[in-house]
Amino acid sequence: MQTRRGFGIRFAAAIGGVVAMLLTAMPASQAADNVVVFAAASLKNALDAIDASWQQEGHQPATISYAASSALAKQIEGGAPADIFISADLDWMKYLSEKNLTKADTEVNLLGNRLVLIAAKDATADTTIAPSFPLADLLGGGKLAMADVKAVPAGKYGKAALEKLDVWSSVEDKVAQAENVRAALKLVATGEAPLGIVYQTDAVAEPEVKIIATFPEDTHAPIIYPAALTATSANEDAAKFLDYLKSDKARSLFEEQGFTVLVPAAAN
Repeated sequence: MQTRRGFGIRFAAAIGGVVAMLLTAMPASQAADNVVVFAAASLKNALDAIDASWQQEGHQPATISYAASSALAKQIEGGAPADIFISADLDWMKYLSEKNLTKADTEVNLLGNRLVLIAAKDATADTTIAPSFPLADLLGGGKLAMADVKAVPAGKYGKAALEKLDVWSSVEDKVAQAENVRAALKLVATGEAPLGIVYQTDAVAEPEVKIIATFPEDTHAPIIYPAALTATSANEDAAKFLDYLKSDKARSLFEEQGFTVLVPAAAN
């Protein structure tokens, strides 16, 4: 069973690891030339594909660090060398914007997503998400995998949905909180938790899980991924990469992963 102290240690280590990786794992010349992107963990598959496409068009590879939006925002606040921040919710972008740590005129609501309930691919669990649905019974004594419900967007959305459905109190003591949504996904994929709450795009990216139900959109705030240049970015390619995220090519790659692209399509 995960203790609060144990979780806190792992969460702090994850936060510290973001900057440590960037500062120690990259050669100085690479760190100076490449666009550094701090992105929500749920974006990994899509952004890796977009970065590969970006490179095919003759650009240097982006250096992308994936973690919980909360951890990344705190690292940017602490001076981490990021050029672009992509959050999984509006709150953490607002957190940085209000501290003048983003270039406000570059902020854009880039993507949308859905929240789903998942189980292992061979599980027989089935349900319809509605007020007071029997989530605690479905767990069968196991844990419900979720991202940190106090700080990580996926966890916050999930808790809000369960509260709206009058289910949270029945499962609150059964939640296994993970440092980010991909870590919660892994708990279900490896059989450590029978059920989990993640984004639809995470479930699509993991062959060892399946979606058993989708949360109604009116049970939580809209899931919006904003992106922006950081206030300290001096990399000329950063604005180009941000524009590339809004291109038709990036749109197709985001949509392949199940995201809804919120920026208008380019005019033909």
